[in-house]
Amino acid sequence: MNFNKISFRVRYGETDQMGVVYHGNYPQYLEMGRIEWLRDFGVSYKKMEENGIMLPVVSIQLNYKRSAFYDDVLTLKTTLKKTPTVRIEFDYEIHNQNNELLVEANTVLAFMDAKTKRPIRCPEYILDKL
Repeated sequence: MNFNKISFRVRYGETDQMGVVYHGNYPQYLEMGRIEWLRDFGVSYKKMEENGIMLPVVSIQLNYKRSAFYDDVLTLKTTLKKTPTVRIEFDYEIHNQNNELLVEANTVLAFMDAKTKRPIRCPEYILDKL
């Protein structure tokens, strides 16, 4: 289905004393991928929020295969798993500069009305872009 890729360099502050990326940083990497995926398809997360739509994470799964290290260049592939409904689901792969698979992940987010805090269906303008 629809995917995008971004690359970034691991910063020193994202690592532990052994120079390994701290596991708690990976959800932030996944968020970077989602935001850029949306942007690539002409959807601004900021504008969505301004229009009263939130996308809280309801599920996250990470499967660590290998470690990432300080100064590695990582490539994150974000793939839309299926057509969104009330939920939108993404799969991810993170590779290092040697194209070694480091992490496989999945997130599920729910479309939510910011005022009522109730789930809503995926907005038509997003579906139209897909």
